[in-house]
Amino acid sequence: MTIAKRKERQKEELKGKILQAAKELFMERGIEATSIRTIAERIEYSPTTIYLYFKDKDDVFRALHHEGFILLNQYFRPLENVSDPFERLKAVARAYINFAIENGEFYDLMFIIRSPLDSITKSEEDWVEGKRSFGFLINTMSACIEKGYFKGMDPELLAFTCWSMVHGVCSLEIRNRCSVISEMNQNDLAHKAVNIFIEMLERMHPSVK
Repeated sequence: MTIAKRKERQKEELKGKILQAAKELFMERGIEATSIRTIAERIEYSPTTIYLYFKDKDDVFRALHHEGFILLNQYFRPLENVSDPFERLKAVARAYINFAIENGEFYDLMFIIRSPLDSITKSEEDWVEGKRSFGFLINTMSACIEKGYFKGMDPELLAFTCWSMVHGVCSLEIRNRCSVISEMNQNDLAHKAVNIFIEMLERMHPSVK
């Protein structure tokens, strides 16, 4: 390995270390209580080092947000090959649940905790991966409508409604707000709830092939 490549790898490793520390601190203390200084203390570097990679705390948050959506899209990518749009819709719901459960910290950071949204939305580039995720769901809904499902409905609003339902299940599960559910139903609750939601959608259109 050349010196240049070794230095580049070390830079990427340190950047990853910064983002991991920031993610932990955001989860532990929230956005407001996390600073460049606290991130630097966590990884035992000077704040000046952090500024070599990120201009401010919001820039760190944006990077984490972007990283989370890249990961979410990796869960969706194999589903592009599911030809039947309604089957793809069901698979998207299950993949989303899997992403949330398997990446709880990222999910919390992306969708639950309060974030500096005004800084995130300044650039279109910041939302490329997020728009790709939601666009995939909208396109799936449009294909379902073309095949006879959800006639007369707006695909974007329908996508938002379905996303909201599955997001609610994920949020309650991740934030441990499911204690009101009996113990017999606690195991794998999120997947059970989404399966019921899918059954409801199927019963809406029993004759569509």
